[in-house]
This record gives sequence, C-alpha cells and structure tokens, in this order.
Amino acid sequence: MLDVRRLRLLRELAHRQTIAAVAEALTYTPSAVSQQLTALEREAGVPLLERTGRSVTLTPAALRLVEHAETILAVLEQATAELAATRTELTGTLRIGAFATAVHTILSPALVTLSREHPMLELLVTELDPAVAPAALRAETLDIALLQEYDHVPLAPEPGLDTEPMLEETVHLASLRAAGSDSGQDAQAPAKTLAAQSGSLWIAGTPGTLCHEMTVRACLAAGFTPRIRHHADDFATVLALVAAGQGVALVPDLGALSVPGGVRLTPLPTRRRTHLAYRRGTGAHPAIAAARRALHNAVSAHSAGSEADQAAASSRSVAMASRR
Repeated sequence: MLDVRRLRLLRELAHRQTIAAVAEALTYTPSAVSQQLTALEREAGVPLLERTGRSVTLTPAALRLVEHAETILAVLEQATAELAATRTELTGTLRIGAFATAVHTILSPALVTLSREHPMLELLVTELDPAVAPAALRAETLDIALLQEYDHVPLAPEPGLDTEPMLEETVHLASLRAAGSDSGQDAQAPAKTLAAQSGSLWIAGTPGTLCHEMTVRACLAAGFTPRIRHHADDFATVLALVAAGQGVALVPDLGALSVPGGVRLTPLPTRRRTHLAYRRGTGAHPAIAAARRALHNAVSAHSAGSEADQAAASSRSVAMASRR
C-alpha cells in the first residue's frame, strides 16, 4: 500500500524540483524527505528517482504516480469537505492569501461578512505575491488564495488546484500629465502610447513578482526592453514615484483608486484577471464555500461602486465643459 504522505512529498518534488525546496516548504529536513522518498520507492517496487550527484529527477513511472497522487489527494480533500458539511456550526481556521490591492478593496469587506456570519471561524490572512500562492496552497499553508494573470503573463496550469474567475481590470500607463492638461486621460491611441515610452525610465515591481514580469513582457511586446530605474510593489508608492518624475509605470484599476495630482492614466488594451484558487476537492468545504461567496459579493459591490463613481465623474466633466 502506498503511503499518502509520501505521495504528497513526491508531488511536491515534481513541482519544486529539489529535495531542499520540498523540505523547506513542508518543514521537513532534507534527509527526512530523502528517507521518505526512498521508502516510497520500496513501496512502489520501481525506481522513482534518478540521482546524479546532489540533484534528482523523476522517472517516467514517478511522473505517472504524481498524476495519481493529484487524484488521490483531491479525493481525500473532498471527503474532508463532506465530513465538515455535517457540522451544525462553521468552526476551525481558514487561511487566505491575497495581493495587497485586493486586501484593501475586496478582501477586507469579505472578512467583515465572514466574521459576522461565522463568528467561530478563525480567519488568517497572508499578503503575498500571486506568483507564490499556488505553491502555498499545495503546501497547505493557505486554504484559498487570489491568483492573477495578465494578457502577457497567462496563468500556468495547476493540476492540484481548482480556479474560478473573479475580476477583470484594465491596465493603465501612468505618466506625468502634460503641462496645461486638465484631464487624467490621454487621447493618444493606446497601441502607440506604450511604444512611445521606449526611451523613458520605468518603475516596476520587484524582480520575480508577477507585476515585474508583466511590465517587462508588455514592453517587449511593444518592441523595446524597459529601462527599470525603481522597484516598488505597492502601487501607491509606484504612483508617488511617477508623480515625482521618476519614470512611468503600468498600474491596474485596483492600484489606481487614488491618483496623485499631475499623474495621467492612459488605458491600455492589456487586462489583469484575478481568479479564486483552492485545492482540488475543497470547493464544497463549508469554510471555502463561505469564503467564495463573500469574495464574489465583495467584487460585485466594488464593481457597482466603481461604476457609480465613473458616472458621477462623467457628469462633473460634462457640467464643467458646459460652463466654459
């Protein structure tokens, strides 16, 4: 009989590539991981790892076993979810991972709802870059998380996770407003606007983050490599640097709710999409289901408020134009 815990270690090795990375993620020692994988090989009766010095690669048999492991772990998660559904009150801990702009605008109202409707549920929030959220979900340090993708950086397939769309945003070019301009929008064609910034200095996220990758790929698609002067992961900081004349940047809707004076936002064809993600088999777990509802409702409320704000701003612009 194959040990489920050892199968999980093999699955993590397939994703993380090294025994050291698996050990760090799951709080084992590297030697303990190696011992457990060796025991799994004995249980399987076939070689699972090819060792070359300190590196290991998975054999074809191991890769096939990883596919079965994904199914087995998902079934166990589903069984746990069904057992939890028999309880009369929602208790336990729910670990949520989200990126910074979502914490401010979407997650906070969802937390208020969850706390009010399920007071016995302990909520733990971790702010993290979406690029590392899938690994945290597989390692079970998170139960539900917000993932992102951009047109130029699509979401990679995650066999052990289920995802569902939640929000789509426009990405804007943030730059200094031209002297004498009284509008935060740029009349220039969006396709030409980005290419026109090939000689500009840029502000981007920390290397390794999704925002940094998006900036680089969007500029490459426009025909140039950006000269990145500053790295900042908080969009308020990014916009402050733009306002200080330190460069231009790409900012999505959620990051552009408060724009400093003098900063112009030019909508681009690029979109950012946010997805809810959770381990396969957990979607019907009462805590996960409650969080899914609360987050979707928070997005709907935010979108409705944004539409109302845009309508009010448009009315003000028309009124100002009529007085000229």
